[in-house]
Amino acid sequence: MTTSSMPHNGDTAQPVDSTTIVLGVDTHKDVHVAAVVSVLGALLGTQSFPATASGYHQLADWARSLGVIKKAGVEGTGSYGAGLARHLATEGIEVIEVNRPDRAARRRSGKTDAVDAEAAARAVLGGRATGLRRAKTARWRSFAS
Repeated sequence: MTTSSMPHNGDTAQPVDSTTIVLGVDTHKDVHVAAVVSVLGALLGTQSFPATASGYHQLADWARSLGVIKKAGVEGTGSYGAGLARHLATEGIEVIEVNRPDRAARRRSGKTDAVDAEAAARAVLGGRATGLRRAKTARWRSFAS
């Protein structure tokens, strides 16, 4: 097993091994599409799961079958992805809010949910996605009101 370094919060290097993966998820009302990318940038797989508590477990189990999940880039953590973001966070996975790719870029690459999920994973891997999950902010707002 080889080790390398992956940036952590953009300021320190943290050792990770070759089985470490990044999860990306394109969220929708009824179905979430997940993609897993290795820390070396290889797409390891994509899969669709129901947007239910059972589906969240299936998604996490599927991703874990491909490696150790350290970070997950999730679109819509304040809406359709809120439940999944909470589920992943309770399992010790750092959840990062990923903005939807801009429309021009989506047209150029061909818009599919699998492409968007892969883009979410790559945004986390490349350090372009740094937003905290909105579910935490929304919960804080509800107590602050």
